Amino acid sequence: MRGSRAGRPTLGRWCLRHLQLLPVVLLVVGALFDYATSPHISAEAFYTAAPMTAAALLSLRATVLAGIGACATDIALLTHFGLITDSGGWSELAAVVTVSALAVVVNRLMYYSHVRLQSARRIALAAQRAVLPQPPSTIGPLRIAVRYQAAVKDAQIGGDLYSAQDTPYGVRCLVGDVRGKGLEAIKVVAVAMGAFREAAEEEATLVGVATRVERALLRERGRRTGPERIEGFVTGILVEIPYRDGELRLVNRGHPAPLLLHAGEVRSAEPPEPAPPLGLAELGTVQERADTVPFPAGSTLLLFTDGLNEARNRTGDFYDPATGLSGTDFPGPEALLDGLLARVNRHTGGRITDDMALLAVTRATAAPDPGVGTRPRGHS
Repeated sequence: MRGSRAGRPTLGRWCLRHLQLLPVVLLVVGALFDYATSPHISAEAFYTAAPMTAAALLSLRATVLAGIGACATDIALLTHFGLITDSGGWSELAAVVTVSALAVVVNRLMYYSHVRLQSARRIALAAQRAVLPQPPSTIGPLRIAVRYQAAVKDAQIGGDLYSAQDTPYGVRCLVGDVRGKGLEAIKVVAVAMGAFREAAEEEATLVGVATRVERALLRERGRRTGPERIEGFVTGILVEIPYRDGELRLVNRGHPAPLLLHAGEVRSAEPPEPAPPLGLAELGTVQERADTVPFPAGSTLLLFTDGLNEARNRTGDFYDPATGLSGTDFPGPEALLDGLLARVNRHTGGRITDDMALLAVTRATAAPDPGVGTRPRGHS
């Protein structure tokens, strides 16, 4: 049983590699079937399937050759049985010729559709890089890694957001999740990211940064009408990591609490009190000061959106990142995020139903000279 299970993926990969031979196989099988059976039994289905299969799998040249091969094979067998001048034989040949011509048209349509799809993907990737640029892998003593996995296959951007920015006050990060989907959600992502980038450079406190993002989202919501007006808020968490202190500061606005990993131990940085999401300050008490959390050398901060902790398996069980990562020591943030995504995919069986943004920051065990590669530190 074990051997048969191991052989199935190998057989599947072999079939995929040799799938391009399918048009030839169809022609050969069709010719043998036609030759070995009664003259009144036709292999027309094989002859028409061959060029259509080539249209879907192969190039224009291969499709044309498959069509010519199908027509030539049909003519040869009709001649062999003396049916080339029969009305039924002409009808069969006409069908094969017609389908072969249509296969060429289908091949061209699929080609241009593929070109448009590739263009759309490049545009989406450019939009992602503009709205969610890749942060530097190293800022001072901090190593940074991000991952974005969209729920929609081949999508490049959705309603989750992330940022890690070098500022006069240390590295400031934002991870958030927009309420809403589609283009409207992407608009909100752009607004939130623009406000954060500007405020992170100018505001002396992390609460001030959150307030600036809040105001930008409220302005954006004010421009909306109808049901869309109640959307556009962001659950988010803002982080400030000074270069020289063994601590970090957090402002959590209705977002899943981040995890702190150190020497195989995992703990959650839960806020003392819940706070409303960014853009919904009128619904509750807004956090007036940042929470301070120890962040010694060798520690890693993991920020994520709810696509991670709400990922379900076949039985409906949520994935618990704290339990899943406990007892494992990763060499750096890149390895952490790669390992985490692999575990989530195993848990869900590859069925991701929500976008997932991950950001990990590791403080180096041996910090470099603070005057090299860092910016002046302010106060928060």
